[in-house]
Amino acid sequence: LGIAHKVSPFAPLLARVAVGTIFVETGWSKLHQLDQITQFFTQLGIPAANIQAPFVSTVELVAGAMVLVGLFTRVASIPLIATMVVAIITAKKGDISGLSSLFMLPEFLLIVIFFWLFAAGSGRFSLDQLICKRCAGTETKS
Repeated sequence: LGIAHKVSPFAPLLARVAVGTIFVETGWSKLHQLDQITQFFTQLGIPAANIQAPFVSTVELVAGAMVLVGLFTRVASIPLIATMVVAIITAKKGDISGLSSLFMLPEFLLIVIFFWLFAAGSGRFSLDQLICKRCAGTETKS
């Protein structure tokens, strides 16, 4: 229990850095390959692919960066969960033959991590925490 208690503040940090980095990189990459992403979205049958491709790419980049640094992590997790749900429904549906195959998808694991960040928050080592400390400090001084 002692060591677990000491390292527990690092769990959300590690989760945020891992998934935030993934989405910053994928968002950035998609924004620089919009023609290919739009074509892929069109092949998947996603409506208004020419609008959805830049939108999803921007969401991944911006929300991924917010999660990475721990800024409004709970809010930023929501569109990233939605993005992964859509990815499973459109691009991965053929890979799902049952519950265990769903659970084995990387996109599902990302949903689980984002849901945990949504529920638990960004943790001690985050901009959210820094902002909360500053807000609490100014409230007590006034």
